[in-house]
Amino acid sequence: MDAKWTWGARVGLLWLAVVACWGHDTEADKAQFEAAFQGRCDENTPCEQLCYELHDGMYECDCREGYILREDGYSCYEINSTASPPSLEDLNLHGIKDILYQKDAVMDVLEFTISNSTDSTDTNEIPQHPVNLTMPLSNKLVYTTQSPRLDQKLTSDGSVVWNVTKSLSTMKPCQLDCGPGGGCSLDNVEETPMCLCPLGRGGDKCDIDKEIQSPRFTGSSWLAFPTLRGAYKHVQLSLELRPEAYDGIFFLTGERDDMAGDFMALLLHQGFVEFRFDCGSGIGVVRSEETVLLNQWNHITLYRHRWDAWLQLNNGRHVQGRSKGLFSRITFREPLFVGGPGNTTGLSDKLPVAQGLKGCIRHLEVNDHAYKFALEPAGEATKGYGIEECTADRCSRVPCQHGGKCLTSDNSAVCLCPLGFSGDLCEIRVDLQVPSFNGSSHLRYRGLADTALTWLDFDVTFKPTAPDGLIIYNGHRIDGTNDFMALYMDDGFVEFGYDLGTGSVTARSQYRLPLSEWHQVRVSRTGRLAILSVDNQLPVDVLSPGAFTQLSLPQNLYLGGVPHFGIVSPRVKVRSAFVGCIQKVEINRRPLAILAEALGGANVDNCPHPCIARPCGVDGDCVPEMDYFTCRCKPGYRDHLCSSGPPLFRGTNSYIHLNDVSTLQAISSDPLVVNVRFKLSSSAGLLVSVLVGDVFVCLGLEHGALVLRFSVKGRGEEIRVVNNITTVHDGLWHRVKAVRDGTSGLLIVDNGPAITRQSVEIVERPVTHREDEGLYIGGMSEAPLLALTKYSQGIRGCVADLVVSTDYHLQLVNHSEIGHNIGQCEA
Repeated sequence: MDAKWTWGARVGLLWLAVVACWGHDTEADKAQFEAAFQGRCDENTPCEQLCYELHDGMYECDCREGYILREDGYSCYEINSTASPPSLEDLNLHGIKDILYQKDAVMDVLEFTISNSTDSTDTNEIPQHPVNLTMPLSNKLVYTTQSPRLDQKLTSDGSVVWNVTKSLSTMKPCQLDCGPGGGCSLDNVEETPMCLCPLGRGGDKCDIDKEIQSPRFTGSSWLAFPTLRGAYKHVQLSLELRPEAYDGIFFLTGERDDMAGDFMALLLHQGFVEFRFDCGSGIGVVRSEETVLLNQWNHITLYRHRWDAWLQLNNGRHVQGRSKGLFSRITFREPLFVGGPGNTTGLSDKLPVAQGLKGCIRHLEVNDHAYKFALEPAGEATKGYGIEECTADRCSRVPCQHGGKCLTSDNSAVCLCPLGFSGDLCEIRVDLQVPSFNGSSHLRYRGLADTALTWLDFDVTFKPTAPDGLIIYNGHRIDGTNDFMALYMDDGFVEFGYDLGTGSVTARSQYRLPLSEWHQVRVSRTGRLAILSVDNQLPVDVLSPGAFTQLSLPQNLYLGGVPHFGIVSPRVKVRSAFVGCIQKVEINRRPLAILAEALGGANVDNCPHPCIARPCGVDGDCVPEMDYFTCRCKPGYRDHLCSSGPPLFRGTNSYIHLNDVSTLQAISSDPLVVNVRFKLSSSAGLLVSVLVGDVFVCLGLEHGALVLRFSVKGRGEEIRVVNNITTVHDGLWHRVKAVRDGTSGLLIVDNGPAITRQSVEIVERPVTHREDEGLYIGGMSEAPLLALTKYSQGIRGCVADLVVSTDYHLQLVNHSEIGHNIGQCEA
């Protein structure tokens, strides 16, 4: 055919199209044409503004910025113009050339009559906004109107049917009362009923106002936004995705709600990100080379220009793909659905998955426009169903330190701290002695494997503070099936459950355990028989069913909880972790070094216990025994504290003075925290004093009450905090925590209540000399004592150890070389 544009050539193309399609009446056999013409871009082309040469000797027309291509494929009209779209004049036989090359026009015959809902040929009945032109063998040009709006469908009699829950499951009746605007859905996996509330509403009956900033989708939920504009040939998209499942549609829009026309979709298929798009002559697919990271934020970038598309997942390689055929534009008339397919049907013919995303989306940007997920006018969403607030997004505001991981609950986000760290952000380094578990904690060890095949004995000493929680678990498989053994508390009772492969059985204590007290539990199992002994209660024995007698436990053993309960057998009743302290575990008569043997763990802190103070010094290990302890000493150390004894202070000119660089650095911190363990026989005297320049902190006894005094830098004030609740001069060991934080003070004695009551005095105090600075323990020399403190003497008694600012430990034994007039404390 001649490369120049002629009406005869276009009519010839009509005849070719008719001959090619004659006798084929199925949609698959019909030939579709876009405004793409044979020839090249030259002065004889009909393009009103721009012309682009395609491959295979074809070209197409385009328009400048501010204009959009008309349906005839070559003329342009202004986007903001009030001019009417093409009228019937554009569709008459003299303009048959325009129909031939209009996208989605299908040619079957040569005679045409115009029809809509009747057989009338009155051309005035044609609607003013044509969308699709279909020419079937019935010798009629059938006009199809624009697709129904998102929130309605038309019945055969023209009535409106609301269709807000078309995407919900109908596998079996779903009869929940979800309130006005809500829809009942069945969970895809367990088929349990659930309510999908309209956007901005929540609660069991969708009766609670709910603000959405970062949406979470359930697999049956979706958001709808207005139709994309100015995106027919170019789309640049970026978003962040936090998937909880490997399959789901999370971005979908196109020409028709039955997927019969153009479309583009972003989805997850078997963990890979796929971009699928159809410009009208065949689907193009671009697929990531890597899978997404479940339960983590993934960044997706997409760029499409005409036939070509580029996709990048996280920091992976750019992958490229191309759509089929000559057509390069995508017509968008349907809403943009995010998080799910919305009201779109016909998915099975075009996409490998039909369900929506299960997970969260944030930072969605299309062609430099950042979307707001709330319902208009506060946001841009026109509709939405089943949308929850993404709690995972809270973690962006919780910077966990030292390798901690952020976990979310319904109302907050918390850090899961690795072993050796604690605090809200895992910022505190902890010298673990007796582990404490808070309900999100666990310790992990090597599994028992084949060491428990025939018999298993273990003893546990623990102090629960909650009536439910998993204490010990070891299983055969990571999915919780097959063999397992578990010790846990259920409603205050202790239970031991196990399965040898032919059915589980559970032994339960006779009585509930009092909380916040130490308890001892022993389990003895031989073959199918197990005996549970709890404190002084009568033992309980059970016999497992079936013929199997061996217990195989190759998975890790967990203490105090598990990382997630998917690894725990469903036969274990409780699905929560232990809350409280565990001080002793002995398995098959071998003591387990609870902390030293742990392979890992999270959120484990110290239990309030005397061993925290390391009373056995550097030459011994503190072995907890309920509320007390014994020392396991190194060879050559035989006394109860594995040392020559802590210092004994005599009250007059008896003290230890430290002013080395490390000590001065530790006591100069603000806040200043002092932990000291002591036993006293005097009701008055200076216990600990910190002097740095014109700033001082003193801890002492006044008329039997423990008093914290400190000055405020640059101000002539002395702040006083008094604790007279606990008697500490009774000759028994006590522990005190004193905190100076700016102008605030705090005293805690023996884990009792925190005392923060304050009084302020105006004082004049001389500036100390360099030799007077430092940390004083037990008292001071007589000369500066009255001048620098309120005390006339030091204490009479013993100080076992002292910790300054949580990480500066002083073991106060064998300090006679730096002490003055001190002796050795007796047991």
